[in-house]
Amino acid sequence: MTKVLTLNTHSWMEENGQQKFQDLLDAILAENYDLICLQEVNQEITSDLANYMIHYAGLEDAPAIHQDHFALKLVEALDEAGQVYYWSWAYNHIGYDRYNEGVAILSKNPIEASSVLVSDVDNEYDYHTRRALVVRTLLGDQEVLAVSTHLSWWDKGFKREWSKLEKALLAQDLPVLIMGDFNNPQGNEGYQLVLASPLKLRDSHVNASQVIGDHTIKADIDGWEGNEHNFKVDYAFTNLPVAIQRSRVVFDGQHYPVVSDHFGLDVTW
Repeated sequence: MTKVLTLNTHSWMEENGQQKFQDLLDAILAENYDLICLQEVNQEITSDLANYMIHYAGLEDAPAIHQDHFALKLVEALDEAGQVYYWSWAYNHIGYDRYNEGVAILSKNPIEASSVLVSDVDNEYDYHTRRALVVRTLLGDQEVLAVSTHLSWWDKGFKREWSKLEKALLAQDLPVLIMGDFNNPQGNEGYQLVLASPLKLRDSHVNASQVIGDHTIKADIDGWEGNEHNFKVDYAFTNLPVAIQRSRVVFDGQHYPVVSDHFGLDVTW
């Protein structure tokens, strides 16, 4: 059995952040995920540099890792509890004038990491700057490209970003698992564009034998100011030749405590 998770962590921006960090840690320890994709993975710009990055596969275009880096802290805590995760982090931009913000992947198996600049701009002071993190790793006995991504809204560049990511993945000629915050509700133009891709992707939440939960954001969270609806914008898309057993919304207050302004999604096959 293979089990994966995606979550926009909203890290270090939540009230009771330390408790929510512990709740996330406890859930990962309980579920023993094979691979985890995280978004809005932050570190304070002014915090101290980390002395040692355990199990880290660094990228040349990423800033130095700081002691308070959310993914580093998580991997260290998991390691102390006996679960080893290899990890990497791709840098997007400065968030809220105080954080280096990016996307991360944690994997039970060793990884080869790279990033894809999907935005038209490459300027950390411009919030439009976005990179997808791509790692080559094993899920079960299958070599895959796992992707953690945090893409723009449909009217703010999604189509161009998706096109660049799609092109990069098609060139690799490996099955893919793309997880993250797509900022496009299920059924809209961006969602349909993903499903029409020559990558021949399936949405876990449509194709699973058991589907639990139907939305991952509620009302007017950051980036969705004025929204009055519940939407599903966090996905796991894959072309792996597997039968998806379950696709479940988690960290929603029913299946694990709420830890972010997004709910998470875990998928089992």
